[in-house]
Amino acid sequence: MDAIVKFTNQSQGRDRIFRTTQYACTLSIYLLRKNSEKNDLVSKLKSLEATMNSGRKLLRLGNTITSIEAAKRTMQLSDRVLCLCLTVANINRALYFLCDNVVWARSVSLINNIDKERWSLNASRCYFLSLVMNLTRDVYAILLLMVQKGRDRRFRQKMDQHLHNNPEVADVVIPQLDTFLFLLLESLRSHPDVALDVLKNTCDLFIPLHKLGIYQTHAGVVGFCGLISSLIGIVTLVQPKLKIKP
Repeated sequence: MDAIVKFTNQSQGRDRIFRTTQYACTLSIYLLRKNSEKNDLVSKLKSLEATMNSGRKLLRLGNTITSIEAAKRTMQLSDRVLCLCLTVANINRALYFLCDNVVWARSVSLINNIDKERWSLNASRCYFLSLVMNLTRDVYAILLLMVQKGRDRRFRQKMDQHLHNNPEVADVVIPQLDTFLFLLLESLRSHPDVALDVLKNTCDLFIPLHKLGIYQTHAGVVGFCGLISSLIGIVTLVQPKLKIKP
């Protein structure tokens, strides 16, 4: 119970709950769209989805400053690749929140003389760039882990044993490719924080891709990916050791 109270007291925790509910509604609406007997339920889900979306925009009003501060911290990283990826990601995230705040202000009629759709697309562009940089950081982290694993004597013995115990692989898979895949999977298995971050960012990427028309899917895919990403976000908040650092 204490863990639940602590989680819901965090602004990020409340946002994750709202986000999970929002995308669960999106997925449910898509799955029920052809069931005429569920029209009332679909209407209620659409209303709940819109409420969760509005609530999240309100909760994110101060996140621009938070992202700017995060960018200042990542600029101090000694690793130049991490410094570049995370700083650019945080700057684009700050711009995303800024555009999102403008969209919210237009929605509640605080601002009237702006193009809401244009600002919404700008927010999606910034969100997309932020995710691309985060995924680039993930790829870099995986490569470092693979290099580290490859230099480990005990792991090399394990890899040689794997190839020896699976000679049939050589008939259908290039040995070097099998070695690469084995090294990749072992690196991710031993570092679940990296694996979860890759999965989360990949799922999130489908949302701006669809919004920007770069890769058109449908509401079901967006809802499913958003739901998976949100659940991973909850897990990493409850279990900080599963959150990638820095």
